[in-house]
Amino acid sequence: MRKFRLRVWLWRAGRACVAALCSASAVFAAATPAPFSPTNIFAPDSTPARSIFRISAFVLEITGAIFVVVFSLLAYAVIKYREPKDDDGHEPAQVYGSNQMELAWTVLPVLIVVVLFLSTAQVIHRVQDARAPADALQVTAVGHQFWWEYRYPQYNFSTANELHVPISDPGHAVPTYLGLLSADVDHSFWVPRLAGKTDLIPNHPNTTWIDPHQTGIFLGQCAQFCGTAHANMLLRVYVQSPDDFQSWVHEQEQPAVNDPSTAAGRALFVAKACFACHTIRGTMAAGKVGPDLTHLMSRDTIAAGILPNTPENLRKWIQDPPAMKEGALMPKVDMTDEQLTQITAYLETLK
Repeated sequence: MRKFRLRVWLWRAGRACVAALCSASAVFAAATPAPFSPTNIFAPDSTPARSIFRISAFVLEITGAIFVVVFSLLAYAVIKYREPKDDDGHEPAQVYGSNQMELAWTVLPVLIVVVLFLSTAQVIHRVQDARAPADALQVTAVGHQFWWEYRYPQYNFSTANELHVPISDPGHAVPTYLGLLSADVDHSFWVPRLAGKTDLIPNHPNTTWIDPHQTGIFLGQCAQFCGTAHANMLLRVYVQSPDDFQSWVHEQEQPAVNDPSTAAGRALFVAKACFACHTIRGTMAAGKVGPDLTHLMSRDTIAAGILPNTPENLRKWIQDPPAMKEGALMPKVDMTDEQLTQITAYLETLK
């Protein structure tokens, strides 16, 4: 009678574990593009991210099944062979060897590992070796301490921190292929809903690609420790309709606005040697150390995504960058309040 109850208990426990595992798998599989958070890995919205999600769910199902079997056997052994009250302390009869059991617990794990290896290798090959179609958007992403540079060679301009790409809907697939470079130390490009982590290593070009299926803003992060301000090296990917993307490209191709009313600020930009680090197309500023400022005010954020791009934040950032972002390599430049007002007013015209 006791053995019957034990078997019923184990059967119910195993059924509950399997049901919980299936429910979790169903929740993951039913994840929709509406994320619980902007970086929700369970709401993939691009082919590479969906491939990674599927293999992750598959591995979870396999390992979950293994857990259920092992836990059930362990619970059975613990309960069935627990020490009886009338135990006399003598060693029980010893049973040696079972070729069938030894073969099973050797072959089955090997087969499971082979299946997981082949499935993972297939996903890696499908993502990393995918060939770019002729009409794919080509972008070069360069990691700097501690900001992102995006070069659009097809359009001959660069921008910073906010990556704009067109939507890639099933009717008109336009994937974006990213060449990944590092200007200094190791970085890692990671936008969870669009693709997996891909490292940027000095002198070792790398690549990744995305094909977002809906418009919107997708957030990410440098996923490789790269220095003091690593945690504040954020990623923002703007997925736009084809028309909106082309409008954005047209705006970015234009030279900087030349507003005569901000001539004092423009002269100050040169006098304080800001041009040595920053580029403003259409002017003598051609620095490559810091972000391109040609269309600074067209961006929603500054300081690699940590601050809204408002006149107040822009002024504070110019006044003392390390105070706003610890570890920032942009030096503090001594300026009077009047000079800060003038140079901020000039930068506000760069739309």
